[in-house]
Amino acid sequence: MSKYFSPEKETASREQIVEWQNAGLVDCVKRVWDNVPYYRKKMEKKGVTPDDIKGIEDLHKLPFLTKDDLRDAYPYGLLARPLSDCVRIHSTSGTTGRRVVAFYTQNDIDLWDECCARALTAAGATEDDVVQVSYGYGLFTGGFGLNGGSHKVGCLTLPMSSGNTDRQIQFMTDLGATVLCCTPSYAAYLGESIHERGVRDMIHLKAGIFGAEAWTEEMRRDIEQTLGIKAYDIYGLTEISGPGVAFECENQNGMHINEDYFIVEVIDPKTGEVLPDGEKGELVFTAFAKEAFPLLRYRTKDICILSREKCSCGRTFVKMTKPLGRSDDMLIVKGVNVFPSQIETVLLNHGYAANYQIIVDRHKNSDSLEVRVEMTPEMFSDELSKVSAKERELVAGLKSMLGIHADDKLVTPKSIVRYA
Repeated sequence: MSKYFSPEKETASREQIVEWQNAGLVDCVKRVWDNVPYYRKKMEKKGVTPDDIKGIEDLHKLPFLTKDDLRDAYPYGLLARPLSDCVRIHSTSGTTGRRVVAFYTQNDIDLWDECCARALTAAGATEDDVVQVSYGYGLFTGGFGLNGGSHKVGCLTLPMSSGNTDRQIQFMTDLGATVLCCTPSYAAYLGESIHERGVRDMIHLKAGIFGAEAWTEEMRRDIEQTLGIKAYDIYGLTEISGPGVAFECENQNGMHINEDYFIVEVIDPKTGEVLPDGEKGELVFTAFAKEAFPLLRYRTKDICILSREKCSCGRTFVKMTKPLGRSDDMLIVKGVNVFPSQIETVLLNHGYAANYQIIVDRHKNSDSLEVRVEMTPEMFSDELSKVSAKERELVAGLKSMLGIHADDKLVTPKSIVRYA
């Protein structure tokens, strides 16, 4: 069984990695300068031209890119290749209704598939395995990423998507799935459901690759014990290329970043100053290898620590910790990014004042989202049937904006505590 999917890259010398990154960065900067007016204006504003960028030592000269830039440039403003060269998009929900859309050429997808193939191989997958992909498919990147990686390794792939637990367990038992890919909360729920049905001895899983939401080491151990597997973390963002940007090896003490495709920095979130390895700060990625949607110095808002200590697995790529927090107010619910501003937009569009409370909970390893909203005095005087109808309208509006179900409860005016 091979330990690496791309051994010549995953175990490359630091000198070789830097050489790849230097060449890739110079090429990427030239491409976006020539083909993306939005980038060119940002660089001109900072007084930078492609001639100023000789390699990664000049990376700090480039302007940062944020999610606000991606929204402002929606939909085609950051596209670096003709639309005819693009074969797919993925998207996140927008904080105010305007979505972030990432484009892919076939080569972009091939590189993404390879990144996920590396993650699967690190988890012990081979062509003899059956990989059950229970991440959502569609605009969400999770399902497609691990699906493509599984194909690349040569595994039998079960494209289950999320939900329908009875069917998940049926296919898991009937087809002998050996690797499970989904959110950690759903893995925990599957484990509970398997035990409730008394079919634990019919499960053949050996490993799981779980991401898209925060999870603790305690949750990892619980999943491993319940399902009888080794549980691996994986990291990615839709804006960059979904899962596979970084992945865990057998040591489970940090995720290796695929540095032949991504340059990573950690910065002080307040000053933008680049911090040395070992210090906690905001992750910044440069996706220099992407053709359709390259990103220069993209601020993720995820707080992490980088380490270049030698890993006993033999991989030489830098490692990142699990995200230790956020530098913004984003919540992750059922693997979906949720911003309070999204909820506020729905409320304002339905005629409510911005007095609301968001409650995120986890019951039996399943996330729940509740929004409590103050009624206006006029609404409060309505009969109960009208209030119930308004609640149903809000549920539909929140589902349309967020992509997930949120319970809502209309409460009496001035009943939500104000904080100074």
